[in-house]
Amino acid sequence: PPPLPPPSAMLTSRGPALCTALRRAAPGGLASFHSSSRRCRAARVAVVLSGCGVYDGTEIHEASAVLVHLSRGGAEVQMYAPDVPQMHVIDHSKGQPAEAESRNVLVESARIARGKIASLAKLTTADHDAVIFPGGFGAAKNLSTFAVDGKDCKVNREVERVLKDFHKAGKPIGLCCISPVLAAKVLSGAEVTVGHEEEEGGKWPYAGTAGAIKELGAKHCVKEVTISFPAHVDTKNKVVTTPAFMCETALHHIFDGIGAMVKNVLKLTGK
Repeated sequence: PPPLPPPSAMLTSRGPALCTALRRAAPGGLASFHSSSRRCRAARVAVVLSGCGVYDGTEIHEASAVLVHLSRGGAEVQMYAPDVPQMHVIDHSKGQPAEAESRNVLVESARIARGKIASLAKLTTADHDAVIFPGGFGAAKNLSTFAVDGKDCKVNREVERVLKDFHKAGKPIGLCCISPVLAAKVLSGAEVTVGHEEEEGGKWPYAGTAGAIKELGAKHCVKEVTISFPAHVDTKNKVVTTPAFMCETALHHIFDGIGAMVKNVLKLTGK
């Protein structure tokens, strides 16, 4: 048989019909078949911190896990924190309040963000496709008063605004550890998990949080922290939660569970 003509000649010889079909398959033109520059852009994710340190701010391992998994997922990340005083300062070597100290949530959060952080007042849904809240007692002390007031807690007004704005815009919200209480308080009828509802001999030391979540009007879903069942996805409200350090378990289980949360948040962005 005669040799095939070059591809350019084939396109020409077969007329405009084939060219049209190829362009329909590649809306960006024929070059888009080979150009990575025409791929969908990365998801833009805001991460909201609450200080630096498990007992009075953001749980550092959780924040790090969130950032690693977002990086692996190709997301563009901007970190935020409210520019307010911490509820109090904890000496983490003793687990006791440091009575003479006071610290700022934004300033302390900048330690985790390596200085690249903005005031939470500047966070808008227009600039981001999703928002994630790591855990740590800062979520219950600095982002809300849950640690003191339980079901009668108040949520920082900027945190409340961000949660409501992302929910209204249909953009996903990820939360881990204790931070799902924020969604439970602000988003009526949301489904979240903080793990199990019984302490089970100390494996779930904060199991009582599940009861408070129900009292806030949210639905609590029992979940494991391990990779098999690590996250709950409320598809209606686009809220994704995982227990993380609500469970006494190995660090790699926490890391994997947070990875599942991040993966589902990114999936919900559609990017």
